[in-house]
Amino acid sequence: MESPPLVPPPAKLGWLDALRGIAALVVVFDHSSYTFMADFRRELMPQFNTSRYGIMVFFLVSGYIIPASLERRGCVRTFWIGRIFRVYPLWAVVVTVLLAANLLGVADLPDFGRESAATVVVAHATMLQELLGTPNVLLVLWTLSYEMSFYLLVVALFTVRLHRPSAAVAVTLAVLSTASVTAGAVLPASALSGLVGTGPLIVCASITMALAICCASAGSPVLRGFGGVLGGVLALALVGFNGTVPLWEGLVILAVMFLGTAVYRAENGQSTWRYAAGTAVMVVGCAVGSAYRYGDGDHFTRRGWIVAFLLAVLTFGAGLASRRRRIPRMLTGLGTISYSLYLVHPVLLTVIDSTVGRRRQDNLALEVAFFAVLLPLCLLTYRYIEAPSQTCGRRLAHRMQPP
Repeated sequence: MESPPLVPPPAKLGWLDALRGIAALVVVFDHSSYTFMADFRRELMPQFNTSRYGIMVFFLVSGYIIPASLERRGCVRTFWIGRIFRVYPLWAVVVTVLLAANLLGVADLPDFGRESAATVVVAHATMLQELLGTPNVLLVLWTLSYEMSFYLLVVALFTVRLHRPSAAVAVTLAVLSTASVTAGAVLPASALSGLVGTGPLIVCASITMALAICCASAGSPVLRGFGGVLGGVLALALVGFNGTVPLWEGLVILAVMFLGTAVYRAENGQSTWRYAAGTAVMVVGCAVGSAYRYGDGDHFTRRGWIVAFLLAVLTFGAGLASRRRRIPRMLTGLGTISYSLYLVHPVLLTVIDSTVGRRRQDNLALEVAFFAVLLPLCLLTYRYIEAPSQTCGRRLAHRMQPP
């Protein structure tokens, strides 16, 4: 069988690939700067939070493309098949490599406290571990928990035929984020886990998620609606009451993704650009207001977060404005391997940190060398893991498509 091309031909959505590529590079720089450019990082982060910039661009892109994927298929079952084959294979390989490196003594794992191996495995298998009170085996996996929550919410709205008013959903979540700033300041991280216990919550959430996906993928409209709503309620409960980021930021993340969906609606004539622009103003205003009122958190400064957020929205807007122009092949290529870049780089970094150690002084040459090693490695993981898995997913989805 002929291998799929590393970089697909220019397409209508090439601007989204370009944004993914840019976001991935910024996130990689953010994490690698701990190892190679710590002094520069300490100066930059209070002014510009590069990590938040990258993930907010990712979330805007996901918000645009994920509902479009579901609605293009018109089938929840094939949507979940596509997502599973898109997300899980590389995730499984990367986690396996990390565990093997840990056994060899060249990589460190986080402290899981008193959690059993079984609960840690189940929590990560749902990809909701960040929202289930379980430390991420890889730090970057926390964003996938919000991606999975978004999938569940998108399916919920689709099954009850309320998926079109995405602007209203985005605005509602943004307003709730502002209203929750005070509550979020006193609500402890992983509050549900503290109330019922991490193990019981993981068991309950994993069973609920499996039931929700199975029912939403069924042929019966009643079961589809029940499964969709069940998954949506689970997502909102976990984001609202069991995240480790402040409550307001969890709601902002969901609002940002639905803002991306609102832009998709306007672009495809399902809504108006006036509604999309008004949604953007509301989401940006509420997000900035929430961050300003919350103040400096444990992991970011108020200024750094706000600057990163505003630049992420402007970057998405610039990409949207360029959507009918030819996108450089290098940028679309980076977008194609962006998932590999996102998952592979922390494994490479933890091996470097555990063996060689972090630099005491900034070394730009080592930073460049890290990228020079990482990019070819990600080309390989895309070619031999991601692309074949997506092909298998498309074939299975085609066979499972209802007549």
